[in-house]
Parts: sequence; C-alpha cells; structure tokens
Amino acid sequence: MTKPAEYYQRDREWHPPALAQGYKTSVARSPRYSLISLEQSASEITGPVFGHNDIDPGDNDLLTNYAQAGESPIGERIIVHGRVLDENARPVPNTLVEIWQANAGGRYRHKKDMYLAPVDPNFGGCGRTLSDENGYYFFRTVKPGAYPWRNWVNNWRPAHIHISVFGSSFSQRLITQMYFEGDPLIAKCPIVQTIPDPAAIDQLIAPLDLNATIPLDTIAYKFDIVLRGRRSTLFENRLEGN
Repeated sequence: MTKPAEYYQRDREWHPPALAQGYKTSVARSPRYSLISLEQSASEITGPVFGHNDIDPGDNDLLTNYAQAGESPIGERIIVHGRVLDENARPVPNTLVEIWQANAGGRYRHKKDMYLAPVDPNFGGCGRTLSDENGYYFFRTVKPGAYPWRNWVNNWRPAHIHISVFGSSFSQRLITQMYFEGDPLIAKCPIVQTIPDPAAIDQLIAPLDLNATIPLDTIAYKFDIVLRGRRSTLFENRLEGN
C-alpha cells in the first residue's frame, strides 16, 4: 500500500489574493466559490516522472539550442543559476527545471504575441535541465526585455523568466517568475503589486552574482528555489491544487 505524501502546510497569507482589482485578468481567473482541498490519491503520488533520458545536452543553453550554425541570439548574455532546496534548506537533486522567456526585445516566440519588437531567428526562448546531486542548476540565456500588456493604458511587465519545477510525480509542478535586481518596473507592475508581503517579492528577485560572472562574456544572476516553508519561493500555483 502506498503511504500518502507528507507535506508542510502552505501559508496562504504568503500568496496574493486570487482576485485583485488592479490585475484585470484576475477577475475572470479567480474562483467564485470556496476552495476545496483534495487528498492526493496513489495516481498523483506515483504518476509519471521525468528522468535523465528526457534531457539532451545543451537543453539548458538558450544561446545555442535554437541558433543557426555560427549565429547567436541578440542581447545581453546572462547566466541564471542557483539551487533547488526543500523547506529545511536541504538540496533537492534530479529535479526537472524548465524556463521560458521573451527575447531581448521583449517578444515571445508565439504566434499570438503581436508586440512590435522583432522575433529573434536565433532564439527559441525555452530550456530545461535537471538539478544535480547538490540541487544545483544553471542556464545560459539572454536577458529578456520588458514588454507592454493590456492591463491599464501604460502597463509594462518587468524583465522576467518563467520557471517550472517538477517534483517526484507529474502532479507536483510549481511555476514562478524570476525578476532581476534593480529593475524599476518591478515596483510598478500590477501583478507584483498583488503580493502582500515585501519579503515574498524579494524572494522573486535574482541578485547580480559577480562571483559567477564570466569576465568579458556573461553576467550571472543567482536564484535559489525554495519549495516550502516560510522562506518558500512564491509560486503561481499551489500544492493543494489552486
């Protein structure tokens, strides 16, 4: 018989409310009824997982994984690195970490993205990797650009990278956004403003890491992903399913 997984209770006050008047699309996305907590069954706990065979060499290098031979994406070359940790600061190894982002001009490679910035023919905007035995992961990429969005008349999303982390089963997926230290648009973003605790916002901002920066080549930013507990990274979804 499979023993149910044991989880720390997630602090709901750490998360923004589902309905935020300043974030217009939250009106349609927010639930109208009380949330229902569901116990995980064996199918969720023992569902499919990802392994090393699902990762190709170079999947974590967005500077080369879509570029034509001899070409490179346009933009500021950066390294995003850090560790995946549990609520007790222990490393979480062999965790699938995926990212997706806009290019240096602030445009996604998506048919519905109509922003006037050009598509970079040498940048796909997505990558994946597995954390090592110490929970460490890293990506090479370009720093994404800010872009406008139709919330109010003159709203711009700060430069950000979407990050997805898979747990020990398919149902254990957490998604967040990483911002960059010093970006003045962070404080003005209606999505960020829905977060009630300034400490939670700080957990989403990657500081510049000159120790990991490669001189004359690539600037580094450090972003640790903490899965649960008071120091948890703020995620867009919750383990309870909401």
